[in-house]
Amino acid sequence: MTTMTTTPRTTALLPLPTPAARALVLAGGLASTVSPFLAWTWTSNFPGDLTVYGYPGGLQWMTLIAGVLTALYALASYGVPGVRRLNPGGGDAPLALTALGLFATTWFTVIAIAVTLGGLANLEPGAYVAAVAAALPLIGALALPQQAPPPADGTAARTAALRPLVKKPDRIPAPSPLAPWVQRAVITLVAFAGLGVFTFGVDTPSEEGETFIGYLIVVVFGIWALSTAGIVDRLSRLAADNRAFTLAMGFAAAIVFPFTQTNDHYANIGVNILIFGTVALGLNIVVGLAGLLDLGYVAFLGVGAYAAALVSGSEFSRFSGVQFPFWAAALTGAAASLIFGVLIGAPTLRLRGDYLAIVTLGFGEIFRIAVNNLDGESGPDITNGPNGIPSIPDLTMFGFDFGESHQVAGITLGRFANYYLLMVVIMAIVVLVYNRAADSRIGRAWVAIREDETAATAMGINGFRVKLIAFALGAALAGLAGTVSAHVTYSVVPNPYQFAGSTPPNSAFLLAAVVLGGMGTVSGPLLGAALLYLLPEKLVFLQDKSLLAFGIALVLLMRFRPEGIIANRRQQLEFHETGQLDVPDRGLEPGPGAHTTKAGA
Repeated sequence: MTTMTTTPRTTALLPLPTPAARALVLAGGLASTVSPFLAWTWTSNFPGDLTVYGYPGGLQWMTLIAGVLTALYALASYGVPGVRRLNPGGGDAPLALTALGLFATTWFTVIAIAVTLGGLANLEPGAYVAAVAAALPLIGALALPQQAPPPADGTAARTAALRPLVKKPDRIPAPSPLAPWVQRAVITLVAFAGLGVFTFGVDTPSEEGETFIGYLIVVVFGIWALSTAGIVDRLSRLAADNRAFTLAMGFAAAIVFPFTQTNDHYANIGVNILIFGTVALGLNIVVGLAGLLDLGYVAFLGVGAYAAALVSGSEFSRFSGVQFPFWAAALTGAAASLIFGVLIGAPTLRLRGDYLAIVTLGFGEIFRIAVNNLDGESGPDITNGPNGIPSIPDLTMFGFDFGESHQVAGITLGRFANYYLLMVVIMAIVVLVYNRAADSRIGRAWVAIREDETAATAMGINGFRVKLIAFALGAALAGLAGTVSAHVTYSVVPNPYQFAGSTPPNSAFLLAAVVLGGMGTVSGPLLGAALLYLLPEKLVFLQDKSLLAFGIALVLLMRFRPEGIIANRRQQLEFHETGQLDVPDRGLEPGPGAHTTKAGA
């Protein structure tokens, strides 16, 4: 038996000398930063008004940002001092991803102009300059040499050739120690940069769906590039070392959001995202920590909303003479949802897996049908049936009327901005409860039940009691969010509280928000909720095809990042450490270094 060592070969997808390829990437990136200052079309009928010389508009901003990122990573590949810190992991994967994002958003814009306006004749020379400039970095990136093991067959050859272009390095050097004030300055900068990215997405008008698609392309490829460069890992480590300060800056950035808005409609989007995110975080306790598949969770949101509506002074309420202060109405909604969680969980949580999912799905449908029938004819007169409970008055706390506009530091905060700030406070309470619960003895028991209920029970954990606590706590958090939702919308009706629908909140979207964002994390469900609320809001031009696009996006995400956008470390190791999702290499060892095979003597 002898051992033969084979060094991985260096390949390139396009035949071009390496210096020329890097120069092509840099030149294309710089040219792409200039092209947005040219006119791309002659008419302002295309969203964003791309007819102006000397100032970018609409999608031209996306090309400008992508061009700057591509040029910076091209300079980093040359080892330019200072800039090379953007790529601590080394390699050309970030360069390839930024080039791909630049190409995708620019060519999408050019094609969208031609299709929307009716032909290539509507393109100005600036559009052709931008298209050529965006193609150059992609050509250069594909011509860069990549280390790949020798392929065994056609499929493995294609996989081996493309994988290095987007693969994160196996090892990223540890960063040099930073002073505490520098760490906090970086966290502050990242928090408010995230606020800027979020604000741009929210402020994109619904009729400018093309602009929002270009925004998504740049954000996805930009974050992907930063991840492969190792920047995201370093920021995650920095946030973990300064956990309290990171949370504080996150909430500070969230508080600033309504002060950046001049249109109360966008503040309305913000408050609904927070309500949706709060409910998703409560579901994350049930699904992400305890591993219980609940398909009727939106019913707990409805229980809280109806309970608050009944005691908040609506003239259409069965108890119209009762008007609790908000803190009492919030406690009433949370307590009602908690009681329903215990009543539903007690007989059903002895089931597991698909059986539990079917029962919870049935509970969600039973709730919607029940509130439809409690109209005084089909049943007792409690919920006013399909008409719901309208005319819920605005909140008043300590003399502050949430329904009125207020001046703060010279900035006008409208009704939805007031409710947004209230939801930020409630979100802070929910995050505190979630973190405390997850780090407690009960939280560790939830994780043990999720991983292996039989083994956890054998170790002395009372599985039924632990699962019932998770179910009740998650229901209470959903009910708390429902109390604010009832006041924001002025009314409560049965239709939104169903398993699936074209718009959130519903149980399918809530579950998707948890899975998409990352189960078992705090920020994951919040990010998932923001995405799933914004997509139907901004891509109205897709109309009935929006669910198809959403389904395709979920399939792609589950294939390439099954642990979610913001991954829980444990689940990330489960999915990727063992290589169970990797394409088989027919006995070849992936990664850099020598490749060894054994042959008989």
